[in-house]
Amino acid sequence: MADNFNDKQFIPVETQANLKLHIGLFLATAYTTTVAGMYMSSQLASAPGADDWRVLIDPRCLVYGLPFSATLLIILGVHEMGHYLTSRYWGVRATLPYFIPFPSLIGTLGAVIKLRSPIPNRRALIDIGASGPIAGFVMSVIALCVGLDMSEVRAVRDVSHGTIALGDSLLSSWLGNWVIGDLPDSYSVMLHPVAFAGWLGLFVTVLNLLPMGQFDGGHIVYAIFGPKHRLISRATMVGLAAMWALGPPYHWWDAQAVFEAWYNSRWIGWLIWLGMASLLGRHHPPPANPDVELDPPRRWIGYASLAIFVLCFIPDPIQIY
Repeated sequence: MADNFNDKQFIPVETQANLKLHIGLFLATAYTTTVAGMYMSSQLASAPGADDWRVLIDPRCLVYGLPFSATLLIILGVHEMGHYLTSRYWGVRATLPYFIPFPSLIGTLGAVIKLRSPIPNRRALIDIGASGPIAGFVMSVIALCVGLDMSEVRAVRDVSHGTIALGDSLLSSWLGNWVIGDLPDSYSVMLHPVAFAGWLGLFVTVLNLLPMGQFDGGHIVYAIFGPKHRLISRATMVGLAAMWALGPPYHWWDAQAVFEAWYNSRWIGWLIWLGMASLLGRHHPPPANPDVELDPPRRWIGYASLAIFVLCFIPDPIQIY
């Protein structure tokens, strides 16, 4: 790879064995997310044998999970293909997306691509780092708006044990008011699976845009601020720890067992991402030619990505009552 940032080349990196692995992981993730979506669907309760394990292989039941699964896979796929296509444009060797199946509430741990050659300069770095989150953000907003339009508004008389409440960001709150309108007291929105997938897409965008290490946000911060990225990365890691310890909710103040109520109200995800950043490295390696300056359009792309992070950030993402 030449140091000149105008030199680009397209390099095939996928072997037949790799393609089989990508396809196998995608199909497995399609199944696990479909199962997750099936259990979200209100239609499953009326299906024959809904409590039997055979629903896991019954196409008549699995079809209920397709709206969630298809929406989430499209969001994740568009995000990763944004990275992939931009990497190839810059001549950076990149794999196709690896989807990660994981039987759980949402059925997946997301998707990743792997870069197999150095990033040539800061312009390429910001293009590659921002393309995925921006593409995924657009698809997530569309999915959330469509899903909100299909969601139900119900009276909430009490909160049953095991109920999951999703937090709002500035953007999701505004979209909810725009699509559904103001809710009366004691009413809540029961999200359609497509809306839940859109919410997840926005939240995944936030996690990827955390400005630290080798996350997408770390790429962007390094491209804009250069060596100052170390300070920003450290501040972000301290902020994650503080968000876990001191962030909302604050109902534990009035509890009799204050420490237990405080501990149970904490969202462990902030600590998980803090641990991931520590494992992957707090600092960002320099590109092959770090002296190439950003042009104004790319600098604004970076600022737009950071604005998306602020608009989509959720201090209290998930509460289980």
